[in-house]
Amino acid sequence: MMRCFQASFPLVVGLACFVALVGDGAKGARAQSLEERAKAGVDQAHAELWRRFVDEHDTVLDYVDQDGKFLRPTPAECREMKPSALSWGVPVEDGPMFNGLYLDAAVNRWKQTRDPADRAKARRLIDGLMFLASRGTTAGFIARGVADDGVTTYPMGSNDQTMPWLYGVWRYLQDDVPATDDERRLLTKRFCEIVELLEHHGWRMPCEGGASKYRGDFTKPTWEGAPRMLFVLKAMHVFTGEAAWNEKYRAALTEKIGKAQTTRLAICRTGMVFDPGQGPRHSWTGSVGVTALRALWEMETDLKLKSAYAAGLRGSAELSAKSLTLIDKFDVNGTDVFNHDWHVMMPSWKPQRSEQDAVEVANSGLRLQHKASPRLHLEKDYMREPCFAAWVVTLCPDEAYVRTEREAILKVLAHYRYDRLNLSQFFPVEAAWFRLPSKE
Repeated sequence: MMRCFQASFPLVVGLACFVALVGDGAKGARAQSLEERAKAGVDQAHAELWRRFVDEHDTVLDYVDQDGKFLRPTPAECREMKPSALSWGVPVEDGPMFNGLYLDAAVNRWKQTRDPADRAKARRLIDGLMFLASRGTTAGFIARGVADDGVTTYPMGSNDQTMPWLYGVWRYLQDDVPATDDERRLLTKRFCEIVELLEHHGWRMPCEGGASKYRGDFTKPTWEGAPRMLFVLKAMHVFTGEAAWNEKYRAALTEKIGKAQTTRLAICRTGMVFDPGQGPRHSWTGSVGVTALRALWEMETDLKLKSAYAAGLRGSAELSAKSLTLIDKFDVNGTDVFNHDWHVMMPSWKPQRSEQDAVEVANSGLRLQHKASPRLHLEKDYMREPCFAAWVVTLCPDEAYVRTEREAILKVLAHYRYDRLNLSQFFPVEAAWFRLPSKE
């Protein structure tokens, strides 16, 4: 009996080793499979965005149907501020925001591939930004989108449109995408012109008449304002080399603002906080400030300031990371209705004579739209939020920390059927992929 056991012992040990190796191999295969699925998801997201969501003006739309069709407003609807002066809930609502933010992905894709076709797509996004900045008659106005005549716009922009416009142009220039010196000079000149106009308006975003003269500003003593103000001042010093802009930047850093008398540097060191009233998880609007903070971190050479910006980016990443598991609440095969006709908001319309009027009408319209379109709420809460959150995490320069969230980010990228989504706000998955550090 003992001799039999002794004779078979090497075989038992060998079998155990083989089983262990197979188990380890299976774990490796699962990890590789997740990365492959994430890569396939990013490729599909890229293809779908350019197939359906980039319009004839080279601007990224908010939502379209499976064939890329949507209802563009008429000039009369824009002039009459229907469904609202803010155009919330309309497919042309966020052109500058989405073009500017998506340039982070487009530029990083081109940096990795060096494919002329990828460079051309980045340039198209820039063309879209220039187009939107050329609509209207008010200097410094950045249009959200245009009516079916290609000219008429809704009258109100916002700081959430202007800041991404500036970031997109800065990103394109920062990473040396321009093909010629003339292109670089023209874009730099346009960037500086817009910033100088904003300064002229007291850092408020001018509107094209209508309900209000301004919508949003960079002077707010909050996350909504602090990093954006510092970004434009720092970028102007970098682009122009003028000492005056550096002096303004240094003064703005330590200026005590708001009721709490907090400095902008302290706000940036803390990092992203969500806008009041926007719900517990709102990375998509918060990300606008994160891009400003990331740009500051890249431009800054003062190590103390750079460290403060890095801390804010880490805090922002940790906050957004809590949203990554929201993918579990999104059924990719769900059959809930997505109503593409934004006119369902019209019963809430009324004349608007102030910014507050416009906000109230817009919010009332959105409530009607969400009621008529259950899938809209699901895509906003459980697709848009995790996709933006994944990108915010990868904007953190602490690669060791980002690696701790790597698997969760890959799960987000791999989760969705991008060809079935109605909202375009999956585009940050591409930016997250190109910023995600390697496993090592």
